[in-house]
Amino acid sequence: MSKIVLFASGEGTNAAAIIRHFQEKSSVAVVAVFCNNPQAGVLQRAADFGVPTVLFDRQALEEDKVLLQLQELAPDWIVLAGFLWKFPETILEVFPNVINIHPALLPKFGGKGMYGKHVHEAVLAQGEAVTGITIHYVNAHYDEGAIIAQFETSIADCTTAASIAAKVHALEQEHFPKVIDQLLNS
Repeated sequence: MSKIVLFASGEGTNAAAIIRHFQEKSSVAVVAVFCNNPQAGVLQRAADFGVPTVLFDRQALEEDKVLLQLQELAPDWIVLAGFLWKFPETILEVFPNVINIHPALLPKFGGKGMYGKHVHEAVLAQGEAVTGITIHYVNAHYDEGAIIAQFETSIADCTTAASIAAKVHALEQEHFPKVIDQLLNS
């Protein structure tokens, strides 16, 4: 059985989509959701699915306490589903199969501070005709890991960052779980 651990910081809609996708598959299990935000909606979403959660702070991440917890779980894949902190190299050295989703077509609109509404506001300000999502491997730098897949959508009719966000969110919900599934079966 392949084991996935999710990392999330926010509402957890992508985490929920991933958990839902793999619920019916006996060959894959989401074994935990790690979260750095005690107010995050992902904690309740995970609980609703019966997935254990691990709440941690920056000190636990930097002092390898999170790494030790991951080693106990021994996941095959770590998936960042809206996790906003830089992922530690110490974890990447032990667990090379770490992927992330970014709400834009990298390499555009990536890097430190480029997440959520900040990305959509930048896309709008640049007058882009299309945007999308990028699913990529995580390395030591923000949004610079090898690209696994990209999906795009027209935003010619969008006049606000919120309308762009809605289109991007639809892409995330549709494609992220499927791409993870393909990686597990490749």
